[in-house]
Amino acid sequence: MIDRNHELSVSRPARVLGISRGSVYYLPQPASTADLALMRRIDELHLDYPFAGSRMLQGLLNAEGHEVGRLHVRTLMRKMGIEAIYRRPNTSKPAPGHKAYPYLLKNLAITRPNQVWAMDISYIPRARGFVYLCAVIDWFSRRVLSWKLSITLETAFCIEAVEEALSRHGKPEIFNTDQGSQFTSVDFIKLLKAAEISISLDGKGAWRDNVFVERLWRSIKYEEVYLHAYKSVPEVRAGIDRYLAFYNNRRPHSSLDRKTPDQVYFNQPQPISLAA
Repeated sequence: MIDRNHELSVSRPARVLGISRGSVYYLPQPASTADLALMRRIDELHLDYPFAGSRMLQGLLNAEGHEVGRLHVRTLMRKMGIEAIYRRPNTSKPAPGHKAYPYLLKNLAITRPNQVWAMDISYIPRARGFVYLCAVIDWFSRRVLSWKLSITLETAFCIEAVEEALSRHGKPEIFNTDQGSQFTSVDFIKLLKAAEISISLDGKGAWRDNVFVERLWRSIKYEEVYLHAYKSVPEVRAGIDRYLAFYNNRRPHSSLDRKTPDQVYFNQPQPISLAA
C-alpha cells in the first residue's frame, strides 16, 4: 500500500490514506552475517556456561577478539530466547496478566513414564538465519515425545507439539515448564486444563530443572546441529528428525543405566527412583 522506495516521505501517503504514521513500521530486516556469527558463538558459550549473563558473555566474547558491547549481547540473547540460569529471587516471569502456577516437583519422586512431562524452547542456528525448537520430554525416561520448529517465538508451535504428544502418548499427571510467556499464555494453559493435567511452573529455587533440559539441548547441538551448516528450514527439520530418532532409539544414557530412552519409556519392569 505504501511504497517505501518512493521519493515521497512515508508520512505523506500515510496522511492521504488516513492512517497513523506510527502504525507504518519498517519491514523487519534479517540478522546480519556478523550478528549470526555472534549468536552462534553466544549459543555455544551458553551451553558451556549456562550461568553466564550478558556481562560475562561480553567479557568472554571480547577475550576471543569479538568487539561487542554488553547491550548488544543482551539484545541478541533476547532474540535467541536465552538467559542466564542461576538461583535468584524471581526466575522467568510470566507475561503481564498471565496467571502463575505453583511448582509441583519439589521433593517429588519421579518413578514412572508419563508421570511428569517437561517442555522448553531452544535456539537453532543455520548458515544464514535461525529457527526455534521446542520439545516435550518425558522426565523419567528422558524420551523426546514430540517437537516442532518455528521461525518465531509465538505460542502456536508449542501448542502443536503438546497436542501431538497427547495424541501419541496419552497424557502425563504433571506438565512442567518455566514461566515463559508461551507456557503461561491463555491458549497453552487452556490446552492443559482441558486434558486435566496438573500444571507446574518453575519458580524460586527450581533452577536445577532448567539445567536438566539444557542437557538435551547440549546433546542435540553438539552431536547434530553444530556439525552441519543447515541452509534451509527443511534441512534443519530433517537433521533434527534424524538425530532425535537416534537419541530415543539408540543413544544410551548414563543416567538410565546405559539404556536408551525408548527402552525405559516403553519397557520398564521395575521403577527407578529419580528425585526431581
